[in-house]
Amino acid sequence: MATNIHQQKINEVLTRGVEKIYPDKKSLEKVLLSGKKIRLYCGFDPTEESLHIGNAIQINKLAQFQELGHKVIFLIGDFTGMIGDPTDKTSARKRLTREQVLKNSKNYKKQASKFLKFSGKNPAKILSNSQWNDKISFKDLIEITSNFTVQQMIQRDMFQERMKQEKPVYLHEFLYPVAQAYDSVAMNVDLEIGGSDQMFNMLCGRDLMMAMKQKEKFVLTNKLLEDTTGTKMGKSLGNVIWLNDSADEIYGKVMSWTDNMIILGFELCTQIAMQKIQEFKKQLKSDTFNPRDLKMKLAFEMVKLYTDQKQAQKAQEKFISVIQKKETPENILEFNLAGKNILEVLVLSKLVSTKSNARRAIEQNGVKINNKIINNFNIKLNSGDVVQKGKRFFIKIK
Repeated sequence: MATNIHQQKINEVLTRGVEKIYPDKKSLEKVLLSGKKIRLYCGFDPTEESLHIGNAIQINKLAQFQELGHKVIFLIGDFTGMIGDPTDKTSARKRLTREQVLKNSKNYKKQASKFLKFSGKNPAKILSNSQWNDKISFKDLIEITSNFTVQQMIQRDMFQERMKQEKPVYLHEFLYPVAQAYDSVAMNVDLEIGGSDQMFNMLCGRDLMMAMKQKEKFVLTNKLLEDTTGTKMGKSLGNVIWLNDSADEIYGKVMSWTDNMIILGFELCTQIAMQKIQEFKKQLKSDTFNPRDLKMKLAFEMVKLYTDQKQAQKAQEKFISVIQKKETPENILEFNLAGKNILEVLVLSKLVSTKSNARRAIEQNGVKINNKIINNFNIKLNSGDVVQKGKRFFIKIK
C-alpha cells in the first residue's frame, strides 16, 4: 500500500501543470498507487538546434515520474521530424533531411540532463523513432493506416482552415499522427506525455495501441505556457525561450511576460512547491504588492534551473543595474563601424536582421545613441558612441 507521502507525490504529478488525463485521472492514479512501475515517454522532433521552454515543461514532467521510480523514455523524433507535425500550422512545414535532424538533436541529451538522470539508478533511456519507422514496409503501412479514417484526419482545425483558404493539405501530413501513434506501439508504453496541443496525435496512439496490442495506453496533456491572448510561447512567433539562451536572455525574456503569466510560469517552469505558489497567488491579489518582484523571482528560479545559481545571480544583478537603474553595462561588445550610418550599424552588429527591421525599431523609439532616443535614419556613428536597442542590447563603436 502507498504511504500518505507517496500518495501526495502521485497526486501532485497528476495535477501540477496537467490539463487532462485520458481516459481519466482516477484510472492512472489507481495503477500508480498499486506499486506497478510504468513505461512512459515524450517525443521531441529535432526541428531546431536547441530544445525550448515548452519542451522543458514536458521533460520536467518526465523527471517527476522518474523520481517515483517509473521507466522514462526520452524519444528523439529523427523520423517524424523529417515529416513535420502539421498541428496548428496554416501551411505545410518545410521538410527536413535525416542529416539536418541528427545535427539539430546533437545537444538534446545534454540539455535534458538538467532535469532527467541518464545514468545511475533507474536511468532514462534515449531512443530514436527511425529505429522502427525506417523498417516499416508499404504492406505494414497499409495495415497500420487501416486503423484510421480520412474523416478522422480531415476534421482537424488547421486542415479545415487551410481548405477554406484553398491552401493545400498534403497526404504526408496525414501520416504524421500515424507515425507518432506507432511510436507508442513500437515501444509498448503505458503512458505518453505532451502539451495539450498534441492531444490529437497522442490519442491516435491510444487508439492504435488498443487496435494492435489490445492494451490501454494513458495520455497526459500538460497546460501550455500562453500569453494573455491565449497564444502559446512558440518558435514560429519568435517569443520562445531556448534552452541554449544565455542567462541574461532567459531572465530578460521572462521579465517581458505579462503579469498574468507569473503563476502559470511558476507552476510549469519551476520546481517550487505548489503550496508556496498558492501563497504567491494571494500576494498578487494584494494592492500593496508589486508583481515585478514576483516576476523577478520567477526569472531567477528559471535561470537557476536551466543554468545554475551563480549565473542566475549575475543575470539578476545585471537586470537591476541595466534595466531598473538604467546604467550602461560594463562589458559591451565593440564593433569597428565608425563612419557607418545607424541602419548599417544595427544590421552589421546583428542587433536587427534587416534594414527594414532597423527602420521599424527607430520609428518605435527603440534605439538610443549615448542614452538619447533617435528618430533619424541617416545619423553616422563616431568612435566611442554607445548604441542601445530596446532595454537590454548594447554595442560600442570603435
